[in-house]
Order: sequence, then structure tokens, then C-alpha cells
Amino acid sequence: MQTVETLNEGLKRAFTLTITAGEIDAKVEAEVKRVAPTIRMPGFRPGKVPANLIRKMHGPALAQDALNSSIQDGIQQLIAEKQLRPAMQPSVELADGYEPGKDAEVKVELEVLPQVPAPAIDSLKLERLIVPVADERVDEQLQQLASGQKKWEDAEGRVAETGDLVVMDFVGKVDGVAFDGGTGEDMSVEIGTGRLIPGFEDQLVGVKAGDEKQIEVTFPEDYGVDTLAGKPATFDLTIKSVKTAGETVIDDEFAKTLGLSDLDQLKGLLRGQLENETGQMTRTHMKRKLLDQLAEGHDFEVPPSMVEAEFAQIWQQLEHEASHEADPEAAMKELEGERDDYRKIAERRVRLGLLLSEIGQANGVEVSQAEMQRLVMQAAQQYRPEDRERFMQYVQQEPMAAAQLRAPLYEDKVVDFLFDKAEVTEREVTREELEAAIEAEDGNVPHVHGPDCDHDHDHAPAKKKPAAKKAKAAEVTDADVEPAAADAEAEAAAPKKKAATKKAADAPAEEAEAPKKKAAPKKKAEDDAAEAAEAAPKKKAPAKKKAADAE
Repeated sequence: MQTVETLNEGLKRAFTLTITAGEIDAKVEAEVKRVAPTIRMPGFRPGKVPANLIRKMHGPALAQDALNSSIQDGIQQLIAEKQLRPAMQPSVELADGYEPGKDAEVKVELEVLPQVPAPAIDSLKLERLIVPVADERVDEQLQQLASGQKKWEDAEGRVAETGDLVVMDFVGKVDGVAFDGGTGEDMSVEIGTGRLIPGFEDQLVGVKAGDEKQIEVTFPEDYGVDTLAGKPATFDLTIKSVKTAGETVIDDEFAKTLGLSDLDQLKGLLRGQLENETGQMTRTHMKRKLLDQLAEGHDFEVPPSMVEAEFAQIWQQLEHEASHEADPEAAMKELEGERDDYRKIAERRVRLGLLLSEIGQANGVEVSQAEMQRLVMQAAQQYRPEDRERFMQYVQQEPMAAAQLRAPLYEDKVVDFLFDKAEVTEREVTREELEAAIEAEDGNVPHVHGPDCDHDHDHAPAKKKPAAKKAKAAEVTDADVEPAAADAEAEAAAPKKKAATKKAADAPAEEAEAPKKKAAPKKKAEDDAAEAAEAAPKKKAPAKKKAADAE
């Protein structure tokens, strides 16, 4: 094979590979010998079919496979000989005019990873904000838990009020005719929860056991059933009972109803949950400050293709959010005006990802084989039992799938390493002060120098200013932190993935395919709720607006 470099500009490289007809034919000959023992043909004993007949029968397919294999081998040889570190999958194109039996000219274009300067990590200074969990917070959690564990008691002769539970049979009608799904028995409705369509629960106030009542409602215009949307309807109700919520006593017996031994154990669990929650917030704050310091101290060229891929991911999330705004068109117009800002954010994310990867590799941070096996086993539990083995094979055969699983743990290890290296001071604050500190960072993103972290989205304010959205987009994700060089090379050189040539054959059908995740099993209570919902005049759930994740 002959190799000619045609471009060496910045991080861009281009080569022309010439694979001789002799090299390709040698692979065809080797493949003929390999498959010959398995070929069966009338008139010949098994394994005795002449090579020339095998070529005649399977020649085109064998030649195509040989060409693809030669191109793949050529790319791997090119990467090894030139010591290239591809940033993304190389672009491979077979030159026009190729014919079987002739030399193949292949054009290869790629971007390489930059030489990341030695990161300055010896002067890092961080502050850890500590939030002690007060007894009052534990008591608040206990009260909330108890309020969700109501014990309903029959109240004979009681006239229903807001907060009571009404058990009823009902028949829904439109234009005097019962409609499908509008009939139910023994449905329980807590008045005031707003679970049913507007006006339904309000008309239950004042009913008592044994009453028969007809109520009038109008289905919302955006109701989920087109034949009912916007239409007036009546419901004939038969009231079975009215129940009141009994007082829930928070004691050892209450804890036992939750499967615990006593109240002290329940309090201990709630305290642990609160400590874990505030601990995650503390880590979020520290990580943002850490990455800000790293970003301020390092600046180097990054591969445009990686920036473009990162920007596309951010932009897709932002477009999704904009589509759920009250005025999607105005939201998109506002976004377009900030496109350049988000592209700079994408560049910053890529740079930080490469920097963290370099820190991890330079300091021996790695995910062990045992840890990786645990990650795969945990991820496999999301699939049906019959698909788990196939999922594990898929991860073994797909470098990028393995990288996605490994990335969160690798990221945590790199960040923990940097926390250990930093000079850390501690300061005790309230939960509100910690939340305010995180929120202030969300809203304080001059240009693209915003805070960076990954799994802290749940603690961001629900209503975010445009600057806060940029802060979210600026966050480094797990995939950014994964050792970029190793995975890019693995993806580029992986033998089971065929080169993307114009005329090369598609990847083999037996190549690993990710199995579908299993559906989450329903609990019995959810089954009961689903059954009741089939008949109940539910209010359509509004579309939820996702926080900017950019992951």
C-alpha cells in the first residue's frame, strides 16, 4: 500500500491510499481457501469444490469484502504508522472509476486531537459549603411522608367537603349517549386534588352516601380524546360513600407500616437522604468552581468536528425546549440570536473535556475491568432477561457503547482526584444559602465563562433566565470527560466496523445491535390507577418542559 499525505493544516489531515490489485486479490484468494471446506455443490464431495468455481459463484461478493477489508486494514496501518489520534471517525471515500481487478485509490480525511498542554493543577483552591441537617428538616420530611400515607375512614351521613374522599359509580354521556370509557364503578376521588377535568370535583362538594346526582362539565379543548375534546357532557353519579382522612400518628407503629423497625430507623433514613441530597449540591458547587478555574487557565485549539457535534447536541436540546414554550416561534427567534454564543459554549465544553481526559490519563485515573463489568451488569438490568446477554455482547463489540457506560464513573474519578489535589476550605451554610450560590452561578454566565458540571440539573431553578440556560449548556457532560484519544482511536480503528466508502458494502448483518430496553413493570397500585383512569374523565396532563440537559 502506498500512502501520500495531501493535507496537514492545523488539526486537519488528509491522505491518499493506493491499494494494489494484487493486495486485494490476495485477500480474495485467502477467503476462497477459508470458505472452501464449507462450500457444497452438486457433483462434488463436501469441501472439494474447485477454487475457480467458488470464484465464479461468489466472486463479486468476495471481491467486495476483500476491498472493504483492505481499506479497513489500510486505515489502521495509516493511523499506526503516522501515530494519528483521530478526533472523530475518519471520512473515507473510494475514488471514482474503480473497477475490480485494478488498484483502488482511497481518500481519507480526518481531524486529530490536539496536544493538550500539561494541565496546571497544583494551585487549585476550592471551598466546600457544608449544610448540617437540622432536626427540623427531618421533622418536615416526616410530616410530608405522613401526609402521603392517609388512612381513609368511612363517615356515615357526612356531607362531602374539600379534602374528603368520595367513592362513586358514574356514567358519562355526550348528547345523552354514553361514550366509550365513560363508565366506571367504585372510583375514589379526593376532592380538591384537581385530578379530574375542571368542574367535576367542585360539584362533589355537598354529596353524601346514597345520593344520585347528575353533573354537567365541558371537556377541555386539548383533551386527549378527540371525540370528546371541547364537548359538553353529563355524568350520572351514584355516591357509594364519603370518607375522611384519619389522623396519622407518627410513631413506631407508623414506621412499621413502612417496613421499618421503629421511628428512630425512619428518622435515620430520612436524615441520610437529606445529607445525601445536600452532599450532591455541595459537590455540584465545588465541581463548577473547579472547572471554572481549569477553563480560565487553559486555551488550546480543538477539533472543529468535535465542536460541531457538541453544538448539534446542545442545539437539539434547546430546540426541544423552545418547542414547548408558550410561544415557540418567539422562543426560536430568541435562540437564533444566541447561536454564536452556544457555539462558543460547545467549544468550551470540548476543550474542558479534553483537558479533564488528559488529567485523568496523565495521573493514572482509570476504570478497572471489575468496575466496568459491574457497570455493564447494572446497565443490562434495564433490558428483558432474554436480551441481557445480547446487550453485553453489544457493549463488548462497540467501543462507543462501552465508552458511554464508562464515562460517568471515569468523570467522578477525575473530579475526585482533582478535589484531593486542591486546597479545600470548608464553610458551614444553610441549605437556602447553598441553593442561592448555585442559582447565582446559573444566572452569571458572562459570554461563555459559565459554571460547569454534569449531574446537577435537578437542583437548578425551575424558571431559568436565558443566561442560566447558557450555564446549563456550558456544562461538561460525561461523554466529554471520557478519555477522548483512546476512544476516538478505538472507534476509528475498530476492525468490526467497515470503512464508510462510496462503494464499500454495508456493515455485516450479524454486527451487534443494541437490544430494546424492557418496559418498566407496573406496581399494583399503578395497575389499579390505570384501570380507573380508563373510565375516569381525566384532565389532560400538560406537556412538561425539560430543563436544558445538553447531554
